[in-house]
Amino acid sequence: MPGKTTSPIMPRITKFTNCRLVRGSELVEQDLWIDSLTGKILKDQEAFYELHLSPDEIIDLGGRILAPGLIDTQLNGAQGFDFSVPCETKEQYDEGLRLVNQGLARTGVTSYLPTVVSSMPEVYWKVLPSLGPTASTHRAEDGAESLGAHVEGPFISLGRNGIHKPEVLRAADSYDDLLHCYGAEHLAPPSSTSSPSFTSPIKMITAAPEVGAMMSQIPRIVDTGIIYSIGHSDATYEQAVTATNQGARMITHLFNAMRPFYHRNPGVFGLLGRSERRRPFYGVIADGIHLHPTSIKIAYNAHPDGLVLVTDAMRLCGLPDGVYEWTNGERIVKTGARLTLEGSDKIAGSSATLIECVNNFRRWSGASTADAINAATAVPARLLGLEKVKGCLDAGADADLVVLGETDDPDSGRTLTVDQVWKFGIKIHDAEKTAAV
Repeated sequence: MPGKTTSPIMPRITKFTNCRLVRGSELVEQDLWIDSLTGKILKDQEAFYELHLSPDEIIDLGGRILAPGLIDTQLNGAQGFDFSVPCETKEQYDEGLRLVNQGLARTGVTSYLPTVVSSMPEVYWKVLPSLGPTASTHRAEDGAESLGAHVEGPFISLGRNGIHKPEVLRAADSYDDLLHCYGAEHLAPPSSTSSPSFTSPIKMITAAPEVGAMMSQIPRIVDTGIIYSIGHSDATYEQAVTATNQGARMITHLFNAMRPFYHRNPGVFGLLGRSERRRPFYGVIADGIHLHPTSIKIAYNAHPDGLVLVTDAMRLCGLPDGVYEWTNGERIVKTGARLTLEGSDKIAGSSATLIECVNNFRRWSGASTADAINAATAVPARLLGLEKVKGCLDAGADADLVVLGETDDPDSGRTLTVDQVWKFGIKIHDAEKTAAV
């Protein structure tokens, strides 16, 4: 169990009081109890009246917001580390991951999908063993937790490749092509999908359904428990509808690297206009660079329950501005949060944090504070099938928490700040103490 790292001097039962909890679309004044031994949220009435537990520590949050830990489903790297670049040894790669996990936790992200961009098969064979779900072995002090890898490509449209290197892109004529590319040991063959012992390190695949015979592979992919996401695609609306009928449940970074909306052919974006039961989830990069604020508001108004905030963040997060080498031999120019391919105006991902995206989204969409937080917690948890484990403050869920303060910025208005981060019921980041040091 996660909480078994608890020491005798560490409080086991913590009670948060004088705080506002994210409950649905509202912030509710309510206490919250957590257990660092089990790493879970407690049912407070049961803890006090039936189990006769007393809190070892009572924390008065002074009216601040207590929210679930943030979940990023598209993250290419951070802290100078790129998930798509193998190291000489697995030990070196895993050390880089550890630094990323600790760095992410300081920004409020407690769970994420490490994302690998379009690469040669040898890259997937080397890195995927390190990127699978880590819940069974993860310790609180490790920081953010991998929920499984997101492989973005290489089965994408050559005309919608963005900065993905054209020479590594490919088409799948059969499921065997996927098995070869990602590694048969990382992607269950159709005959083994009923095996309860198999857990793929891959949680999500982004692919263009119109390329090759990918459309017919979607049911086989989703039968393994992997989420199929439409992305880097030139699909028509009709092709996108067929993909969702085949099992696609997500759209990768809506509007970016896909056929633009047109009134006679709405393309992939048109899926947001389908009946509620058939609308997919969709990722939005609210960094102020990838999308115009009005585009985000239009998408949110069309399908508010499906919007998943993502960063599409690169390894350059936290590094100074400048020109940096990219994985395919080209170079990236970093100017603030803006990353572009050198010599062009092609956007090359983001260096914004997820809490920055939450703040931007709240300002631009008109969403409530709770719903803005939900777009980075509850909604991705539902996408991943983890709605009772992550992204909520219900009893029995993992005690992954962020304490959010609010400041008034003269230029941008109210801004949420990450004051504390808790993982499995243990505090792993305190901004006030860090600032004091």
